[in-house]
Amino acid sequence: MLRRTLLAVPLTVAALPVQAQWTPRQPIRILVGYAPGGTADITARLAAEGIQRQHGYTVIVDNKTGAGGFIALKTVAQSPPDGYTVGIGIMGQLAVGPVVPGSQIPLDLDKELVPICNLVGVPMALIVRIDAPFKTIPELVAYAKANPGKVTYASTGLGSTNQLAAEFVAAEAGGLKLTHVPYRGGAPAIADVAAGNVDLFFGNVSELMSMARGGKVRVLALAAAKPSPLAPELPLLTRDIPALDVSNWFGLVGPAGLPEDIKASLAKLFIDAIADPKNAEPLAKQGLEPLGQGPAAFAAYIKKDRERWAKVVKQGNIKAQ
Repeated sequence: MLRRTLLAVPLTVAALPVQAQWTPRQPIRILVGYAPGGTADITARLAAEGIQRQHGYTVIVDNKTGAGGFIALKTVAQSPPDGYTVGIGIMGQLAVGPVVPGSQIPLDLDKELVPICNLVGVPMALIVRIDAPFKTIPELVAYAKANPGKVTYASTGLGSTNQLAAEFVAAEAGGLKLTHVPYRGGAPAIADVAAGNVDLFFGNVSELMSMARGGKVRVLALAAAKPSPLAPELPLLTRDIPALDVSNWFGLVGPAGLPEDIKASLAKLFIDAIADPKNAEPLAKQGLEPLGQGPAAFAAYIKKDRERWAKVVKQGNIKAQ
């Protein structure tokens, strides 16, 4: 598999196409398919605060949970294409779900939604139980090769990004045989790693560092090409397995039929808001990196990411629950 840097050089706002400027005349609603406090919710709220600071526009964050976040996206798709209803779309929904057989997606993502901009990315990290017999990636690879099927990894379910990241490692390390242990969420999966009941787990670095710094789990490596400001001390997985630059990303989507001028104006509003200097510290605390991709770049990014994950799905014979 060809190496590709997931967190690419951001597309600057100046590089967006010159369009007639659309100005909102009523509140903009951002639908988030996940609970308050998660990365998708934090991204939406930082964008909303930035827009309100910079322009005084009212932006409302509406958490509409259920169906793996797809209820919110379905609501976006059914909204008028006037720029006043948008949603946060994440890698698992827009790039992973469509290529995993059996995924329950209640809408046609390509026909009912349009990409507006990609906002932030957060690298994934690989944690292991504190008493694991491997303390580096080469040691893990050697142990797994010597003990096929003995190394277990947790995930948030069949076809999840956690599973795909682990299978990506297995494939890139020469076809390791790992045993998958699915859970119903990240919290119980991480808890079982901490309890020593399962060996590995891939998750967003921002969600794992408190457990690691508390001595409950060990971070084996950060799946990135460069250090994270949240934890610059972590070893990089890409030094041992170059293709393993794996970050979750969080973008903005709107309903199909959204006029080009509104799409371009929304992209500029949201990219500028995330880049607001007052958001720098909150973003860093979450390990989030601004991506700043406009409509065309974001659409191309989704396409390429689907191609990458489709290969992992095929290699690992992965299916959804």
